[in-house]
Amino acid sequence: QVQLVESGGGLVQAGGSLRLSCAASGRTFSSSVMGWFRQAPGRGREFVAAITWGSGIIYYAYSVKGRFTISRDNAKNTVYLQMNSLKPEDRAVYYCAVKTYGGSIYNTEDYDSWGQGTQVTVSS
Repeated sequence: QVQLVESGGGLVQAGGSLRLSCAASGRTFSSSVMGWFRQAPGRGREFVAAITWGSGIIYYAYSVKGRFTISRDNAKNTVYLQMNSLKPEDRAVYYCAVKTYGGSIYNTEDYDSWGQGTQVTVSS
C-alpha cells in the first residue's frame, strides 16, 4: 500500500500560481500512474492530470491543459502539480492518487490509494 501526502494548497488571486506536492511512501512500480484529481463543492471528483512513474508519459484534462504542469522526482518519490493562470473555477480540494494495475487513468475507481487532499481557493 502506498501512502500519499499532499501539500501546497492555499489562497491565491485569479491569475496567480500555486505548486502542489504529493509525497509517496511505500512501494511504487515503474508501471504506476500518479494522478491529480479535484473536487469542487457539490461536484464529483474529476481528473486533472496524470503521469506514469517510469516513462513519464503525461495526460491532462482539457480544462487545465496549457496552464497546469505535472512532473515527478523519482529520487524524492514526489509528484508535483504546477498551476498557473489560476481561475476561480479551479477552486477545489485537490487529491493525488496512485494507480498500480490496469484500468483507466481518468476513473477514480481505478486508483488504489489516495491522499487526504489539499484545498485550493482562487479569489476573483
